[in-house]
Amino acid sequence: MEIKGIQPEGWERPSGYSNGISVSGAQRLLFLAGQVAWDGQKQLVGGADFAAQFRQALQNVVDILSAAGGRPEHLVRLTVFVKDKDAYEAQLREVGAVWRELVGAHYPAMSLVQVADLLEVGALLEIEATAALPAAD
Repeated sequence: MEIKGIQPEGWERPSGYSNGISVSGAQRLLFLAGQVAWDGQKQLVGGADFAAQFRQALQNVVDILSAAGGRPEHLVRLTVFVKDKDAYEAQLREVGAVWRELVGAHYPAMSLVQVADLLEVGALLEIEATAALPAAD
């Protein structure tokens, strides 16, 4: 299986995401439900700290990938829903550090969407993802 970022010729290189991802070869698709900053006991962690909630939500994505036999580099698409894009931008450096720690230098196709609210009370963000995993043996 090969996962490759797509970059149109002449376009400025995006920072922290890919415009498109191509997946070829044998693979299975994994669709991850939206993840908020819940711990394993469904307790919201991070309080009002955007980066702390981002860390937990992204760790949940990585944990689900692992449970399915995947790794962070198998992520092909992420949608991050935020209640306050200014809070995201204010902690962008911290969010980037969390990304590099948990995912590394792999950047799938991503979208960031500001929403009026999220279902989970106190959640500042939610991450939805798709991964292309190697075919099962």
